[in-house]
Amino acid sequence: MANEIYLLGDEGGFAPNIQDPVEGLELLTKAIEKAGYTGKIKIALDAAASEFFTEDRKYDFDFKNKNKDGSKIISGKDLAALYKSYSEKYPIVSIEDPFDQDDFETYNHLTSEIGTNVQIVGDDLLVTNPKRIHMAIEKKACNALLLKVNQIGSVTEAIEACLLSQKQGWGVMVSHRSGETEDTFIADLVVGLGTGQIKTGKLFLSTPN
Repeated sequence: MANEIYLLGDEGGFAPNIQDPVEGLELLTKAIEKAGYTGKIKIALDAAASEFFTEDRKYDFDFKNKNKDGSKIISGKDLAALYKSYSEKYPIVSIEDPFDQDDFETYNHLTSEIGTNVQIVGDDLLVTNPKRIHMAIEKKACNALLLKVNQIGSVTEAIEACLLSQKQGWGVMVSHRSGETEDTFIADLVVGLGTGQIKTGKLFLSTPN
């Protein structure tokens, strides 16, 4: 039908037409409550912040608006304060790519602020690369790795990245890539490496400790 609205994201997940992060968090929280799972389901965010990082090293919440007036551009530390406030109000246990892929300083700031209670996951920051992981360890930038085998190029390097992260006490979330097949390999990898976390399809799942 011509007037039908398709609320689907790029990878097929439900993507309601929300205009503000708080609106989305409120929607999720109410959905969890109405389903009877309050306290049993937690929220994981993927901010993909490199997408709205500006040339002057700030973050533009209105980056998709051609007629933006600049009023929604904030500093990295202000963005970190927002994440902190969200984590205090909502059942957030994991935040992926909260800042630009080279903004190690602000990653460090957020991890020091909420890293005890919230998993700060590096995807664009780490790219499953042991060299980048060593940098993040040195700078205390995050406390979890998003592991994508075809991001680094081989199973051997992916396992090296996983073991290096686990040695630091980090979480490791094995993930699909956009356009993933239905092959079960990454599920097997989760079990084999004992990561306890998988990001696949439209869902993020974590096994109990």
